[in-house]
Amino acid sequence: MPATVAIDARAAARREIGGVERLAQEMARRLPELRPERYRVLRPESSRAHRRGHLWEQASLPLAARAASLIYCPANLAPLASTRTVVVLHDAAALRHPEWYSRTYAAYQRQLLPRIARRACKVVTVSEFSRGELAAALGIDPAAVAVIPGGVDPARFSPRADPVPARTAHGLDRPYALVLGTRIARKNVAALRSVRRRLEELGIELVLAGGGRSYMRADDDPPGRLLGYVDDALLPGLYAGAEALLMPSLYEGFGLPCLEAMACGTPVVAANRGALPEIYGESALIADPDDADAFADAALTVVSANARRVEMVAAGLRLASELTWDRTARATDALVDRLLAQSGES
Repeated sequence: MPATVAIDARAAARREIGGVERLAQEMARRLPELRPERYRVLRPESSRAHRRGHLWEQASLPLAARAASLIYCPANLAPLASTRTVVVLHDAAALRHPEWYSRTYAAYQRQLLPRIARRACKVVTVSEFSRGELAAALGIDPAAVAVIPGGVDPARFSPRADPVPARTAHGLDRPYALVLGTRIARKNVAALRSVRRRLEELGIELVLAGGGRSYMRADDDPPGRLLGYVDDALLPGLYAGAEALLMPSLYEGFGLPCLEAMACGTPVVAANRGALPEIYGESALIADPDDADAFADAALTVVSANARRVEMVAAGLRLASELTWDRTARATDALVDRLLAQSGES
């Protein structure tokens, strides 16, 4: 009988989609498509996908997966009762910068993440930057952490995405530069006040999209128009209609919005922080978010019709064609192959 792998799809059941949820959704779909005989998706009711899902993940999931050889957990958490987990830890932000989170959440992560990492049969992350951060924060050997980058779905996120539904739904009747990650302190949107003024001089509106999280400390005075959470079906068009995506974040494990925007043919200005230079250094304009004038200059460069913008769009499309969710799924499945072979269950 072939070995089976249970997929913890708790994060995939959440209604609001961020980078963690996107990876969880894509792996919950693509891994079973790749090996239907191997993977079994386990998910709670959507009402238990957030905090109420902790009990499901810690108690119900390991019970439901008791016959599985491994449990693949793609969203930072895993059942402590099992030592058969392959857990994806996207970054170490809550451990390295607890000031960005509520005290309760930071303490929870400080207690839980080291235990999850110690008990896992394999820790996976999404960038070399995050591998180093996790190794330092958790006291583990960097060589014990596998790096499998995230990806994008080129069938959904492409220059052909129609911006009209997103523009209509949110009343976007002017050219706009887009920021994802509204009011989350680590997203550093406050750094864009100078950018906003200079964009306005060109008739371009600064638009901030994304929902907040109760456990994350927020910027109470955002520098642009707030759209709130944008329905996931509208997101490709929102990217495609933007003059640029701006990401002034102080810390990113991967920075998925950059890749999604690039796949839609939208140029990106990203901060020289976290994993952003590693992943996007050849395809985005990288700038210091602490230097307001430099970041504003970079933003104006990419919204202007010039050769640099054309080059960046082309480079972004090339990167998006390389970093796909199919690639992520194949790399994950290959890792599972190796783990099963080591245990004699392949």
